Amino acid sequence: MTNWTALNFDWNQARAFLATAEQGSYTAAAKALGVSQPTLGRQVAALEQSLGILLFEKAGRGLTLTANGQALLCHVRAMAEAANAFSLGAAGRSDTLEGRVCISATIMVATYVLPPLLRQLRQEAPGISLEVLATDATSDLRKREADIAIRHFQPQQGELIAKALPNAYAHLYAHPDYLARLAPLQQPSDLAQAELIGFSDNTPLIEALNQHGYPVHSNHFTLFTDNHLVHWQLVKEAAAVGIMPNFVGDTEPSVQRLFPQTAGFEFPNYLVVHPELRTTRRVRLVFDFLDAKLSAFYRQWQV
Repeated sequence: MTNWTALNFDWNQARAFLATAEQGSYTAAAKALGVSQPTLGRQVAALEQSLGILLFEKAGRGLTLTANGQALLCHVRAMAEAANAFSLGAAGRSDTLEGRVCISATIMVATYVLPPLLRQLRQEAPGISLEVLATDATSDLRKREADIAIRHFQPQQGELIAKALPNAYAHLYAHPDYLARLAPLQQPSDLAQAELIGFSDNTPLIEALNQHGYPVHSNHFTLFTDNHLVHWQLVKEAAAVGIMPNFVGDTEPSVQRLFPQTAGFEFPNYLVVHPELRTTRRVRLVFDFLDAKLSAFYRQWQV
């Protein structure tokens, strides 16, 4: 039997509570939900008042759950999962070709690969609005953070549909002005004299470089950024040697590829969608379009 009193429960307040619990502060939670901090704070306070309990207490600059808050968290998470399932199920039954489709992609793919493809898609399907979520973080398709994702790894969630695309390749690049400061780089071992642009965690990159015969270690990295656009701009400004997909590096006339005779760094590509949304006409159209166009694009850059 339905509890109609429970249906009067304010989901916005519960969502504010869940986001705050997961993010650890009102500021981060408000940013995650796309609302103002005062609005989110009022929603949490209203929920505490309606329940008659305290959900959070201050912990330094952040917030921590009280015992009551911790006890209720699993129930709110279950509500969020049910709401996501409801939303996915409803969206999957839509037969219209009109509406928005959100595509999540890495910053480099969103910047250098998607624009001409999406221009063509808009011409072929003008009723579909396209949103590009450019991020190197993993968007959660189960929570509708995006409808379709372009990723460089195979998803572990078994319920997601992942279509393997042709692999891509990255190479080392540098500006001629930077190379002029060094002895000639003729073979991989010569890279030991160069400075490199790295990331916050260089372990995977160092391992890949070493496997390709480049004798580099952590001391070779003198510039660090997790933003690939900044990384590439540093290369173009002759700051150091950087690594970039060849579909970006080989089209930039101001830099040159190092050791062109060596194999590139191969990495996978996947087109991912939630199965509930795969049955939506507009999502299926966008997914199939990207599958064909991205496959053709990556095949031409397999060098």
